[in-house]
Amino acid sequence: MDFYRAIIQETNDPYYWYYLADAQVRAGYRSEALHTISKALSLPTPYPSKQALLNMQAWLQSPSYRETNSNEKTIVAAKQGDIDGDGIIDKVFLTANKTPDSPFWQNITLVVQNGRTNQYIQIPLKENSGYNPTLFLGDFTGNKVDDIQVVIDTGGSAGTVYTYIFSFMNGEMREIFNFEKFNETYQYDVNYENDYKANVISRNLKIKYILDLTYKGKDYLSEIYHENGQLKEPIQGWVNPLSGLYPIDFNRDGTYELDAYQRIAGRYNADGLGFVETVLKWNGQGFGVDRQNVAVFGGEI
Repeated sequence: MDFYRAIIQETNDPYYWYYLADAQVRAGYRSEALHTISKALSLPTPYPSKQALLNMQAWLQSPSYRETNSNEKTIVAAKQGDIDGDGIIDKVFLTANKTPDSPFWQNITLVVQNGRTNQYIQIPLKENSGYNPTLFLGDFTGNKVDDIQVVIDTGGSAGTVYTYIFSFMNGEMREIFNFEKFNETYQYDVNYENDYKANVISRNLKIKYILDLTYKGKDYLSEIYHENGQLKEPIQGWVNPLSGLYPIDFNRDGTYELDAYQRIAGRYNADGLGFVETVLKWNGQGFGVDRQNVAVFGGEI
């Protein structure tokens, strides 16, 4: 499709407008194809004919097309910003295939339309299926140019997310944050201890956090502790993968940091003990840890 767009920029030939529309139809980009057909119809001598384009337009707008093209991609999120630093606003989209009668999206793809050339770049995502796909544009690297964050809910019981960040560097789009790499890097040990406590050890940062479990209440504690506060048996919990990655400009300087949340689970996922909160900041090469805390749930007084 970029081939046809490039030629159209030079020649505006009706022949290439038609084949651009045809390529968009084949790729499942119905809305884009309809827009291209409208442009082609406005030309003095439409190719192959005005009637042929009208027939294509009518087919794309018909119920029959929708019934037979369940793989048609839909724009599920859209933002605008200067992605490449040329001072011209670019358009950013997430496109995906809708699962019938479900909020589940498949084949989620990041698409960037260059504001100067109108050319499209498609960026595939490794994990490209899930719920509620969203976009955020903001400067994470401090170069005063918008970067792109994609977040997709996995739909799992732990409330985890797939999330990526892309930045335009050295003339190309680069992935600068990947949730899988984050999850692999930040690993933890969670162990229940005597006297109604649990330890959370951050292996990567070599930090230990001690959680007071007394807020859990008598019924909970009596299941796992003797009356003298000694554990009835060893219990290990865990820290879930990333459950939230929030852009926050803590310093109010126009550059966003990342506030990463990972849920701490006790005996089972619903047995939440709190969250590990890790603030990440761009260091010129990647996102490094600025600080890390553990937030715990409160109990009734």
